[in-house]
Amino acid sequence: MTILNAPDEHQEIRDAIRSLCQAFPDEYFRKIDEQRAYPEAFVDALIGAGWLSAMIPEEYGGSGLGLTAATVIMEEINRSGGNSGAVHGQMYNMGTLLRNGSRAQKEKYLPDIAAGKLRIQSMAVTEPTTGTDTTKIKTAAVKKDGRYVVNGQKVWISRVQHSDLMILLARTTPLADVKKKSEGMSIFIVELKDAIGKGLTVRPIPNLVNHETNELFFDNLEIPEENLIGEEGKGFKYILDGLNAERTLIAAECIGDGYWFIERASRYANERIVFDRPIGRNQGVQFPIADAFIEIEAANLMRFKAAELFDAHQPCGAQANMAKYLAAKASWEAANVCMQTHGGFGFANEYDIERKFRETRLYQVAPISTNLIYAYVAEHLLGLPRSF
Repeated sequence: MTILNAPDEHQEIRDAIRSLCQAFPDEYFRKIDEQRAYPEAFVDALIGAGWLSAMIPEEYGGSGLGLTAATVIMEEINRSGGNSGAVHGQMYNMGTLLRNGSRAQKEKYLPDIAAGKLRIQSMAVTEPTTGTDTTKIKTAAVKKDGRYVVNGQKVWISRVQHSDLMILLARTTPLADVKKKSEGMSIFIVELKDAIGKGLTVRPIPNLVNHETNELFFDNLEIPEENLIGEEGKGFKYILDGLNAERTLIAAECIGDGYWFIERASRYANERIVFDRPIGRNQGVQFPIADAFIEIEAANLMRFKAAELFDAHQPCGAQANMAKYLAAKASWEAANVCMQTHGGFGFANEYDIERKFRETRLYQVAPISTNLIYAYVAEHLLGLPRSF
């Protein structure tokens, strides 16, 4: 693989991930995609090498790395032709537990997560009638006899079938009874083996990408009181940290996709001979590739800015949103350029472009849509009136 940028301070991590990914070439992910399967062997390899516990402090058996390192791990997975969507939940959910969980919760869960005995891959926030209007969620958790009883519904919840633990956001105080609509929500750790079939029903949602996502139905699901994370009613504030981490990680994945597309396009443009010359000699071919590369490089800078602020426990909502916007846009443009450069061959499964093309398209709408990022920037950075 041609590496388009110079080595950096994260090169040791990059080299290790690239080495691991060599055992899982394009053919592996192509087959997983065709079968609509979960890349279990690949995930096991990441867990076995300790990469999915990178953010866990050393005292609990992890590496004690920050979000910046986690984004590099995700970037390199995608840059190697894989799809971090199978594993990235472990990183941003880890941040929620690390920053807001009690000492007892950390001692109970983190060593087993670090050892690969537990996976914390899933976060249940979105609901069918609220979408990204999170403050209006209807799933309710009512405290009763030392437990919380949960009723409601979630949608587009990823990796539930391949996770042991799930972060759940639910209303513990009705919306009508709070002064601010962001109050009265709480987050919980759900132990899925004790929940599925015992108050929690999981219904898979077939979709454009081979990405395991589901509808969840809660019918008097009981959660122990000690599984409440942080203070009751403060869950929305806690979940924002996780969402900022998620957006920064997604930005890194898009950057990895973008480099993958640019490398494939550049290679093909050098090798493909038409009219007795490589097509890459034509400015109509090379200029769009160069443009896409410039956009990826620029997005990369904002990704690192967001990650560094997060690791420093500084406000990073603006940077996380902008990083996600820039990277998702750049990767999608790179995908189109790569497809156009390959022409008809780009549609053939054996080139893997159509698979990665579908995967990176998701990030124009998830985990936050482009329009909501515009609204955030307009209100919080430009001082314009709230539009919703």
